[in-house]
Amino acid sequence: MAPLPPLASSSASIILVLGGARSGKSRFAESLFCELQGHRLYVATAQAGDEEMRERILEHQARRGAGWRTIEAPLDIATPVAEAGSEAVLVDCLTLWLSNLMAAEIDVGQATDGLCRILAKTNGPVVLVSNETGLGIVPDNALAREFRDHAGRLNQAVAAVADRVYFIAAGLPLTLKDTTKDSAA
Repeated sequence: MAPLPPLASSSASIILVLGGARSGKSRFAESLFCELQGHRLYVATAQAGDEEMRERILEHQARRGAGWRTIEAPLDIATPVAEAGSEAVLVDCLTLWLSNLMAAEIDVGQATDGLCRILAKTNGPVVLVSNETGLGIVPDNALAREFRDHAGRLNQAVAAVADRVYFIAAGLPLTLKDTTKDSAA
């Protein structure tokens, strides 16, 4: 595997990390920050609604360790990203954010458009984690199909503004898009 391009705190780079459940996408996204100096912001979209989710959140917190400032933003991730300035940001994860938006009956299309406008103007690196939900069978109920469709459109919209997009399977990254290679040539 070729080395990954570094995540530079001085550049505005948008990176989308996609994958299935337990594919290693969060761990991979966190690894992009390992050599980064300076402040790091973690925008958390998960809500601890039950004991299992509380344990998952604690696992993520322990793995990240010190050096992160955390903002819990289950509904509004655009504001902390916009306010981060040149601070490096990790948003984990877009599909939980989508679930929260749908449960709160917030217009997903408007929220997606707002996030993409902010990402296009960001001053620092932003890494976003999202589940790829469209690889399985067609869900058997309308709500699940609506979620899958929204997730697909959300991922496409963020991928369109991203400089790099990775797909993670079995903990291994596959590069889907890398505009940094194009500009380096």
